[in-house]
Amino acid sequence: MTSFTLDHHNRAALSDLMTDEVWVVACLCAAWCGSCRDYRAIFDALAEQHSDKKFIWIDIEDQAEVVGDFDVDDFPTLLLQRGDTVAFFGTVLPSLSVAERLLTARATTRDEDLSGAIPTNAEYKAWQVNNNLRRVIKEIL
Repeated sequence: MTSFTLDHHNRAALSDLMTDEVWVVACLCAAWCGSCRDYRAIFDALAEQHSDKKFIWIDIEDQAEVVGDFDVDDFPTLLLQRGDTVAFFGTVLPSLSVAERLLTARATTRDEDLSGAIPTNAEYKAWQVNNNLRRVIKEIL
């Protein structure tokens, strides 16, 4: 299974698949960005390796209504989320091994440890407020 590209027609499908149990891996990029175009193959390869997770490609310009308030500093930016818990949001090196290590580390962290880090870590706490893709999609629909 490869990633799918978020568009105006499949936002409801994204909302439906973002259950409490499903890991969503979203890549925030831009069509004009050469690094993003190159990273798509890496992102799709990661999706193939992790068929139990949902991989979403989001063009920040085409989907500005969805991610307009997300603070994307550079590309590629990954968002890892399960349910309403944002486990990671930030720029990553365009490398399969880097994305693989990040995803594996977050996805194998116990729920209690992920949620326990939120009140004590300012960055994690900010992600929950500013980068919750599930909440934003529900608000738009």
